[in-house]
Amino acid sequence: MGNGRIGVYPGTFDPLTNGHMDIINRATRVVDCLVIGVAVNAGKEPMFSLTERVEMVREQVALMRNGDGSRIEVRPFTNLLVHFADEVEASVILRGLRAVSDFEYEFQMAAMNARLNSRVETVFLMASENHQFIASRFVKDVALFGGDIATFVPPLVKQRTLRRLQELNETS
Repeated sequence: MGNGRIGVYPGTFDPLTNGHMDIINRATRVVDCLVIGVAVNAGKEPMFSLTERVEMVREQVALMRNGDGSRIEVRPFTNLLVHFADEVEASVILRGLRAVSDFEYEFQMAAMNARLNSRVETVFLMASENHQFIASRFVKDVALFGGDIATFVPPLVKQRTLRRLQELNETS
């Protein structure tokens, strides 16, 4: 991926939100190269396939205006996060925190990851004030019940989400 500090920003990104993009933009100021790891996460029932989620993130990274997109790679992963971090030679895992309720889970995950691989540090980035309430599961619920998701997701993601909901309605 290049020289310098490599960071991993993992998530399911189902769908990618403006909050995720905020963290991605800010993470590029913390690391020299950023690998966005799109997780398979079989425990959740995703709206989009792993391939579709990788495509969505890649589309949005390509639209980044400040040139930071050239320092970002988007890759799927299906193994432990710390193993993925080793694969991409990352020394930092970047995680976004929205609210105090995120902290306990993220704290436990960071401790487990540190136990599994002490070479990789976890760095938390607080969500920007206007993105603190955005969660992919809420975006899907709002869209499912006909609400406007335009302020929560990038335009291309909105189009894909509405198209997917229409496909699901047609098959049910």
